[in-house]
Amino acid sequence: MSKISKLFKGSSSSSSSSSSKSKHHKSRGGPSPQEAIHRLRETEEMLTKKQEYLEKRIEQEIVIAKKNGTKNKRAALQALKRKKRLEQQLTQIDGTLSTIEFQREALENSHTNTEVLKNMGFAAKAMKKVHENMDLDKIDDLMQDITEQQDVAQEINDAISRPFGETFDEDELLAELAELEQEELEENMKTMGGLPSVPSSKVPSGRPSQRATTKKRVEEDDDMRMLASWAT
Repeated sequence: MSKISKLFKGSSSSSSSSSSKSKHHKSRGGPSPQEAIHRLRETEEMLTKKQEYLEKRIEQEIVIAKKNGTKNKRAALQALKRKKRLEQQLTQIDGTLSTIEFQREALENSHTNTEVLKNMGFAAKAMKKVHENMDLDKIDDLMQDITEQQDVAQEINDAISRPFGETFDEDELLAELAELEQEELEENMKTMGGLPSVPSSKVPSGRPSQRATTKKRVEEDDDMRMLASWAT
């Protein structure tokens, strides 16, 4: 029990020192979130150490109860009673730790939200300062000037890409080309000596090869006559 009293004495001394610190903080407007979170973490560490101590004491009381179970029943029962009290303290500390952990997490979240809002406000002020020198009317005029200059640039490009010199009608050029082709065809017909005359008498029948040759020559003559008709 001396160790427990020392622990409680230490916690009381720390609480007294914390109260003096809290008074000091209050005098200057209250503790900061970082300081409060730090204090809660210290309390969690202290209670965790106390948990470990109580767990060891419970194990010791169990050993004492087992050792005196058959020899000294009274001592065994006293050990079990002490174990029960220690277990109650351990349960209370578990609940206290849960409460402190919840409070610390809430404080950390609040501190985070405060910092986020502070930074967002800082950014909003910076954005407002940037926009102070901007006039919407001037921006509209600037965009209109940019559009006009783009149109001028497009007109310049079109003028540069337009071909120089005289322009000719493509249909007239195609008609002249057709006339030249017709003249060339007529010249070719003249150089070939005209169309051959077709014999009026019946061609005598000969061997199959001769008949095939004669038929081919007749077809060629027909082609020549057809070309001559197109030329005229």
